[in-house]
Amino acid sequence: MSLDDLNREQKRSLRRMGALDEQGKPTRAQRTATAKNARTTPPQYLREVRDEMRKVAWPTRDEVVRYSIVVVCTVIVYAALVSGLDFGFGFLSEWLYG
Repeated sequence: MSLDDLNREQKRSLRRMGALDEQGKPTRAQRTATAKNARTTPPQYLREVRDEMRKVAWPTRDEVVRYSIVVVCTVIVYAALVSGLDFGFGFLSEWLYG
């Protein structure tokens, strides 16, 4: 893909990001070396986990019950469908080859 394939909006966006200079030619940004972070201590890790877990939108008990009922019913329906097909194909193959 060349720069001729880009529209004005894409070129402006690339210019804002620093990928194009003022003349519209591609520029190469120098990579900065990432500093190696110090290791996280176990207490700091547990604090961060606790803080993140507080941000989670936990479902209510009613929602969990409702979703569980939907899952169990779906599993029962699919199990019955697969069992019925297995029985039907078994009966058919027994009739054909038996």
